[in-house]
Amino acid sequence: MSQSRYDCIVIGGGHNGLVCAATLARDGRSVLVLEAATQVGGAAVTREFSAGFRVSAGAHLLHLMPAELIRDLKLESHGLTWAAQRMPTTALVPGGTPLAVTPSATGSDSGAHTAYTARMRRFAQALVPLLGKVPPRLGTTDWSDRLALLRMGWQIRKLGRRDMRELLRIGGMNVYDLLQDEFESDALKGALGFDAVLGTNFGPRSPGTVLTLLYRLAAEFAGGERALSQPQGGMGALCEALAKSATSLGVTLRTASPVAKILVEGDKAAGVALESGERIAASTVISSADPKTTFLKLLGAPHLDTGFVRRVHHVRSRGLAAKLHLALDRAPTFAGVDAAALRGRLLLAPSLQYLERAYNHSKYGEFSAAPAMEITVPTANDATLAPAGRHVLSAIVQYAPYALKGGWESQRASFTDLCLDTLEGVAPGLRGSVVAAELLTPIDMEREFRMEGGHWHHGDLAFDQFFFVRPVPGAAQHRTPMPGLFLCGAGCHPGGGVMGVAGRNAAQQVLKSGSTP
Repeated sequence: MSQSRYDCIVIGGGHNGLVCAATLARDGRSVLVLEAATQVGGAAVTREFSAGFRVSAGAHLLHLMPAELIRDLKLESHGLTWAAQRMPTTALVPGGTPLAVTPSATGSDSGAHTAYTARMRRFAQALVPLLGKVPPRLGTTDWSDRLALLRMGWQIRKLGRRDMRELLRIGGMNVYDLLQDEFESDALKGALGFDAVLGTNFGPRSPGTVLTLLYRLAAEFAGGERALSQPQGGMGALCEALAKSATSLGVTLRTASPVAKILVEGDKAAGVALESGERIAASTVISSADPKTTFLKLLGAPHLDTGFVRRVHHVRSRGLAAKLHLALDRAPTFAGVDAAALRGRLLLAPSLQYLERAYNHSKYGEFSAAPAMEITVPTANDATLAPAGRHVLSAIVQYAPYALKGGWESQRASFTDLCLDTLEGVAPGLRGSVVAAELLTPIDMEREFRMEGGHWHHGDLAFDQFFFVRPVPGAAQHRTPMPGLFLCGAGCHPGGGVMGVAGRNAAQQVLKSGSTP
């Protein structure tokens, strides 16, 4: 029988919620995790989408979680194993030869690519410490905030004068201009540019896309040898290991337990009420739900200042990426792609111009006429995900706007057909091997994963929604205007992706606040 009171309640059993719970429990807190779905994992879950075919429903690769976090929570001793690590990236070129995205394989761009990679890795390494720290507050006289700002400045200054100037020069640029200056190969530029816009509401010409690229590179650098990996059993296996780690530390997990509201007593968060009517008390509540859901639905605007509510309403959190899952009766054959490359990720973004044209449609509420894709064949590394001799293809498809003109219900089939036609252009014969297809639009992601707008990052990663001000001023240090209520989801610093850092940082803020006994 469950307790009726805990030190901490974590809303949401996704990876951030589980990391937060485990960190708190390791410090001796009694912690309850409440997950609305029937299994933990949130969008990082493995599930069956057709009889015998399983897939990582949302995120399909692990490339952002720090190696030291995996070690600290002993995930490998809790069952996490790897189907593939350091997966290669190949740029697909319709009607042309695929390009391995490595400096040694990029022809006339080889020297420039080597120099670019080394320089961007130096920048990423300098930014890594910023990801793992709670952002300091701006405009205060508190010496802890001033010291944190000085440390941030020193991280950049340590790059040296030349690199510091270069980082400051490119930090606010769009990735289109950066890559046009560096390389000749359209395929290489398209592949590198795709990583700057993947999962965002940007095209390569959008200001700030160098920032999103550096963010991804910094997180990948922290991932070490496990960067760009596929867990055995899909991404759900990662969250199962997180759940085992958390329960071994004393965390109580309850699935199929959707929270209806956050309880407030004496102007302080005091627990939660479930949709079933059950009420559970706690000294501290930590939400891994997106900011709009947390503040406007679970807590409620009457408990918040009008200006703060307005800022939350204005958080840009409408998703622009879809997920396509295909059940295949045989292994797919991509033109010019060998077996080793098939075990990695395949990018369909043959040029920066292709990416920009794909993005242009979304400005008018339309899906892309020629979408860009990140494609994986999970069964090339892990045969347990499909019946013997059969395969699964998983693709992130950009751009597919949340608010599609005419609505998704009437256009789902046509967009699925368009995606299949696009894939057929680089994998001849693929259509004939499709046993079943599933398309998850941002609307579907909102419904299945309970994230407002279906945005993987719970909000755009942009200068006005980043670091010091993520998700909004007044809630940018994992704390909120409501005492006893904290945020630990992708909507707070450092952002989305299967990283876990937001969960760990939030737990450290709870412990630092002394708000639990």
